[in-house]
Amino acid sequence: MAGLNFGVTVAVLGVLLLSASRLSSGVEVYEIALPHGSGITVFIKPGTPTLPMKLCHIISSRRKETTLSIKSGDKIVFYFSCQDPENHFVIEIQKNIDCMAGPCPFGEVQLQPSTSVLPSLNRTFIWDVRAHKNIGLELQFSHPRLRQIGPRESCPDGVSHSISGRIDTSLVRIGTFCRNGTVSRIKMQEGVKMALHLPWFHDRNISGFSIANRSSIKRLCIIESVFEGEGSATLMSANYPDGFPEDELMTWQFIIPAHLRASVSFLHFNVSNCVKKEERVEYYIPGSTTNPEVFKLEDKQPGNMAGNFNLSLQGCDQDAQNPGILRLQFQVLVQRPQDESNKTYVVDLSNEQAMSLTIEPRLSKQSRKFVPGCFVCLDSRTCSTNLTLTSGSKHKISFLCDDLTRLWINAEKTITCMDHRYCHRKSYSLQVPWYILQLPVQLHDFSWKLLVPKDSLSLALVPAQKLQQHTHERACNTSFSYLLASAVPGQELYFGFFCSGGSIEQIQVKQNVSVTLRTFAPNFQQEASRQNLTVSFIPHFKEEGVFTVTPDTKSKVYLRTPNWDRGLPSLTSVSWNISVPRDQVACLTFLKERTGVVCQTGRAFMIIQEQRARAEEIFSLEEEVLPKPSFHHHSFWVNISNCSPASGKQLDLLFWVSLSPRTTDLTVIIIAVVGGGALLLFALGLIICFVKKNRKKKITKGPAVGIYNGNVNTQMPMQPKKFQKRRKDNDSHVYAVIDDTMVYGHLLQDANGSFLQPEVDTYRPFQGPTGDRPPSPPPICSRAPTAKLTTEEPSPGFLPESESEPYAFSHPKDGNISNGNTDTPLLDAHKPTEPGE
Repeated sequence: MAGLNFGVTVAVLGVLLLSASRLSSGVEVYEIALPHGSGITVFIKPGTPTLPMKLCHIISSRRKETTLSIKSGDKIVFYFSCQDPENHFVIEIQKNIDCMAGPCPFGEVQLQPSTSVLPSLNRTFIWDVRAHKNIGLELQFSHPRLRQIGPRESCPDGVSHSISGRIDTSLVRIGTFCRNGTVSRIKMQEGVKMALHLPWFHDRNISGFSIANRSSIKRLCIIESVFEGEGSATLMSANYPDGFPEDELMTWQFIIPAHLRASVSFLHFNVSNCVKKEERVEYYIPGSTTNPEVFKLEDKQPGNMAGNFNLSLQGCDQDAQNPGILRLQFQVLVQRPQDESNKTYVVDLSNEQAMSLTIEPRLSKQSRKFVPGCFVCLDSRTCSTNLTLTSGSKHKISFLCDDLTRLWINAEKTITCMDHRYCHRKSYSLQVPWYILQLPVQLHDFSWKLLVPKDSLSLALVPAQKLQQHTHERACNTSFSYLLASAVPGQELYFGFFCSGGSIEQIQVKQNVSVTLRTFAPNFQQEASRQNLTVSFIPHFKEEGVFTVTPDTKSKVYLRTPNWDRGLPSLTSVSWNISVPRDQVACLTFLKERTGVVCQTGRAFMIIQEQRARAEEIFSLEEEVLPKPSFHHHSFWVNISNCSPASGKQLDLLFWVSLSPRTTDLTVIIIAVVGGGALLLFALGLIICFVKKNRKKKITKGPAVGIYNGNVNTQMPMQPKKFQKRRKDNDSHVYAVIDDTMVYGHLLQDANGSFLQPEVDTYRPFQGPTGDRPPSPPPICSRAPTAKLTTEEPSPGFLPESESEPYAFSHPKDGNISNGNTDTPLLDAHKPTEPGE
């Protein structure tokens, strides 16, 4: 057959007359003569994009032409009116081969006419071969083999092959191919149309393929792909990206060296609407006991396959009204087997609920020309670049990957409480399960989505180790951190990143929240024991978040409002409960002087409230300057409430708290000690004189009565700083002592002459809890001026008493009046205690 083909070629070349000469003016003249029966047609036509024809024409028989057609038996001489015809025209050489009317010219295909005698234009050689339906034609490609490209891709050297098949009278595009690939043969049934595109500057003069006769293949086509070493190939279904022909079958054959392994992954696919049969892919794998292995397009595809294998795409009978599109683009990766491919890991999710685990490629830059793939295999055969495991089952997985650091794990678990009566005060431990830590792949994210019934319960998060909020001033440098964000649909609220080693003891959130543990270093597995977060369901509260902070005496605590990059959401309130040890003083400092927030509706406020003294300061964040660094001797609240800010004016605050030991002036201590001693000696002298004087009197009187001096300003006991003078400087403790029995004695006797014992009441200071709730902000839409309440003013909880209201205090005596001791002071002399610093 090859000899016959050679004879035909020689005969055709013998009668084909091609010549070119140069006119005296320097313009090159071309002559093309096509013999009768050659089946060749030459077209010269404007290129794309079309340039103005007045710049260049085809001159033939002294006529200007924009197109030129040369058929079998024609002889035409022509030249171009311009020096750059390659910018204006293209040439197309088409040869029709009818294998139904006579024998096919099998063997190597020649370029006719030769490119050396054609005009220097972009050239396209087309071979249109027609054959019977039961005839199989095979295109064989010599080195270099072909590589399939997508519809929007182009070949680097400009040389491409476009191959189409036939179904009755319709053409089906098999694909476009460049050089330097793995495709060695393409078999088609019923006919083939092959086009070779050559740029005008390319001097190639061979087709690079041959045609052979084959028996019926009973399908649209078979594409053979040969791998000689490690590498990859991307292939597409016929007519891609348009729909695969209805109810057709297409096959790919892969030749794999015995020492290598192959894996298939689907890059893009669509399925059509079937009324009969089912769209599927079938694998024929040598050694498999279940050949053919059938998969749906959405299934994970086989991997880690040794030896040659076939892959077939089967279409279906489509719905005439709504056929849909069946298309497939996939990749075959061939590489050496890895050590991990023989190890199996068990991921037991049978006891888990509402949990999923995904192993997928991490984002990285590809620098090498060929990069071995990373596949996750389920049950050692079903492999893909990513794998998702769901709760309720036990999974066995293995890895086909040269570098497992190119993969990572993302997991998500949902913890739901919809009945507040059942889960009130219940707690859960948020820890990464051990079966994830034992995998040889780094954990990237583990997210817990915590859901509670609206307006019924809130959440409290307590870490095993106190947390630090990530800020630019003090960044987290640990191997993992927590991202805390709202899980309420439509609410974009991020509380921030938090890592261990800080001062935050507890975070309370109002409603649904997502807690994401994110790792930043491969050594997280070694530090996983430090990771533990307990979540509890607590009674509902109004603030979006409440942070409990116990500052460290050695370093500053940096805190910032949620949504730092975008501003605190509208009408949102957040509080910080900051504890101050007894022997420390806290300094509260804000980063900037003004917030810059502009309210569209409502007001933005900040409240700073001492928890012990109940003193609070209210600042308007829109109008006022933020407070200068302030010192606090007791635990205090910081509450920030946002308005509805105008566009572009967001509320974001950064502040920090630092502790320092309390200091007392030594001079003040010495004066206080000396003054207290002198006062004590003076009081003892008065008592001695008073006792001696009263012993001289007869002890026949009733109990002494003290008359309160109503002209002195007074207050309720324990009311701080009501007196304007110190106790020793005013007359609030002076009482007139009168001979009791001479004035009031008859009133204190009953009918039998006995003295009545007066009732005695004792004041007890308030010992209840304080500081368990954050301060309530003013009404959001209030326009009231800023108020400031200090310890110099009475607390709203105590009403001032009238200064003219008299009080009588009585001291009880023993039942035996004749032996009573009237030398005892009427009242215990307690020195007033000043509020602690």
